[in-house]
Amino acid sequence: MKRILYLLTIISITASFGQHATADRYFKEFAYKKTADLYLDIQKKGDNSYEVLSRLADSYYFNSDFEKAEPWYQKLMKSHEKDVTATHIFRYAQTLRSNGKVEESDKWLLKIREVERDDSRPKELQNHASYFNDYSKTNSTYINVHNLSSNTKYSDFGGFIDEDRFYFSSTKPLVKDKKTKSKDIYNWNNQPYLNIYGTYLADLKGGEILDVEQVSKINSISTEFHESNAVITKDGRTMFFTRDNYDGRNLQGDKKNISHLKIYKAKKSGKKWADIKELPFNSESYSVGHPALSPDEKTLYFVSDMPYGYGETDIYKVNIYEEDVYGKPVNLGKEINTEGREMFPFVGADNTLYFSSDGHLGLGALDVFESKIEEKAYTEPVNLGKPVNGSRDDFAFVINKELTRGFFSSNRKGGKGDDDIYSFTIKRCKEIITGVVTDVKTGKPISGAEVRLINDIGEPLQEAITQKDGRYSFESIDCEKSFTVVASKDDYRNDQKGTATESIDNKSIVTNLALESLIDKGLAGAQIIIKPIYFDFDLYNIREDSKYELENIVTVMKNHPDMVIRIESHTDSRGTKEYNRTLSTNRAKSTRDYIISRGIAPNRIDSAVGYGEDQLLNNCDDSNQNKCSEEEHQRNRRSYFYIVKGGKNVTSSNQ
Repeated sequence: MKRILYLLTIISITASFGQHATADRYFKEFAYKKTADLYLDIQKKGDNSYEVLSRLADSYYFNSDFEKAEPWYQKLMKSHEKDVTATHIFRYAQTLRSNGKVEESDKWLLKIREVERDDSRPKELQNHASYFNDYSKTNSTYINVHNLSSNTKYSDFGGFIDEDRFYFSSTKPLVKDKKTKSKDIYNWNNQPYLNIYGTYLADLKGGEILDVEQVSKINSISTEFHESNAVITKDGRTMFFTRDNYDGRNLQGDKKNISHLKIYKAKKSGKKWADIKELPFNSESYSVGHPALSPDEKTLYFVSDMPYGYGETDIYKVNIYEEDVYGKPVNLGKEINTEGREMFPFVGADNTLYFSSDGHLGLGALDVFESKIEEKAYTEPVNLGKPVNGSRDDFAFVINKELTRGFFSSNRKGGKGDDDIYSFTIKRCKEIITGVVTDVKTGKPISGAEVRLINDIGEPLQEAITQKDGRYSFESIDCEKSFTVVASKDDYRNDQKGTATESIDNKSIVTNLALESLIDKGLAGAQIIIKPIYFDFDLYNIREDSKYELENIVTVMKNHPDMVIRIESHTDSRGTKEYNRTLSTNRAKSTRDYIISRGIAPNRIDSAVGYGEDQLLNNCDDSNQNKCSEEEHQRNRRSYFYIVKGGKNVTSSNQ
């Protein structure tokens, strides 16, 4: 009994390995709906290998079917706890987050450290060896970089754009032409304490260059200590800003006599700011600062070195429920935060989070990154590259609500002072990928085909359906990126092509595709499913390349439940006629058995007949077989498929 069970197990695994290769091939073609079906079938046969479970889960993941992906990622984590990769832990975490299980997702994000002990930052998982060269290439989006006329020899940085006004922070002396008193000097950098200033936006060179004018200090919130990083609500009535722990008379400190930063809120009263109060999640024991608002103003982002963070300083968020009512601060997680410093958050009108970090791979110390906020999750941070980033500190990136211009700060060489503010304008480079899907044989356009745009890591970005003229179009595609375009339609073989956008705004990148019909009309109008499958010499087992083709047969039959087919198999001329008749019959039966194993009812195969060597396709008969090459003999070792019933609405390349 043990021997029988052992042999059955080996047979089952062997069969799974064969189908596994077919599934792998479809996976590489981004046919995730197909691979989900294939890997699910393999798993049901008892194959719980890492590759099967991970690719089954990935197939659902890349189709955004997160509910189906979750249990398979969960099974992968349990079955291969010691071998699971950081990539799949991350995808599981993202899946959990997409399913609303945020806390559980965060726990799995932390487990990445257990796999990559030397690299606790998820961004390093990509092992971006060429990052320096990539980030050193000038980003064509940010142009007309300009050192503001308001910059001084001191530290000027920030800030916040409020319609036609710009707010920033500076350590320049409070009184012009008067020696600064020693008590007004901040020992950290031997400069005066920070104050918040307001200016008006000004255009130079016909609006090509952004500058500022009429600089004035915001006296109503200024003290003799630090104030910085102001952000104002859309109605102009509320300001959040950073200040030293100051009670109105003296600095306050912790047990070690260290004064930390806090976030304060002020209300507009006439032309002044009043009713200044600190936020309830401030602490005497750690700093809280750098406030930023989400576009809907329901979330406040900030920076803190509070305990149990990931690094020196982390970015957090807190819900704003109503006036003076806040939720519990939540760390943005390891997707954004690292063991280093994450600082100066800003959320643009398009829900893009910008922040500075020295923990993510960059060109210098602090670099500016961006991350899309999607359903409470954060995409992988992207380094903005030059000219925003350089070899020194680059930070405090802000952009106006029209997404046309903005500011960042830097202590790069060539500036006027310690930190300078630079303005920029934005050249929005978006291109169009378009093309026509045609029939390989007739050249006619194919309507109703599904076309997908896949990024360079296999994620579907957009989908389109071809029009009557076979045309499709993907708009607002990022410039200077690589993609794969995949076209598919029932009863056709998929086609895919690599393509890449350039750096010319609104340019159309043409990527045409051609689909090969799986149905063709043979002699006397009989329909034949094209692409026969082939066999090795003197064998009738189904080869891996044949399984790939048979999956097309399975797909067509599933698309047309009324279809009934006939299988005809053949051999070359080597061997006796009687032997070849038996061999071809076995080939027909193995072909039939594979199709049935993929869920096709047996009664939908009218017959599976072997013709031996009776229907050779060339002159390689008994008299010439020694003169023929192996390739010529191979042509004769095949199975054909004929439609004998149903499938009246199938597409034909000759129609």
